[in-house]
Amino acid sequence: MANSASGMAVEDECKLKFLELKAKRNYRFIVFRIEGQQVVVDKLGCPDESYEDFTSSLPSDECRYAVFDFDFITTENCQKSKIFFIAWSPDTSIVRMKMVYASSKRQIQKGIGWNPSRTPSNRPQRNEL
Repeated sequence: MANSASGMAVEDECKLKFLELKAKRNYRFIVFRIEGQQVVVDKLGCPDESYEDFTSSLPSDECRYAVFDFDFITTENCQKSKIFFIAWSPDTSIVRMKMVYASSKRQIQKGIGWNPSRTPSNRPQRNEL
């Protein structure tokens, strides 16, 4: 499944691993990279890994996509989890790669089945429209 704008295809493994993270919580995070004209899985984080482990797995000079499963406790003392999609594009990466990653972002989101729910925290308020 290639994007006409970027020509990028998303490997089936990317979607399978994302579904495992979402449904089974097999991973804390997944890092994806572009290899040639395909988006592939770069690194899988074990469920017991931390946010620091995740950030240290991102290269300082190359772009990546990632999903991170964040656990937290609400003010009502309920255990919750939220999955974040991250487009990693450090200042030190090559400008051309930043452009490729930016133009392929929607394709990978679609390819892995990313469908963020609209929660009150990210829904635009009437006075912001």
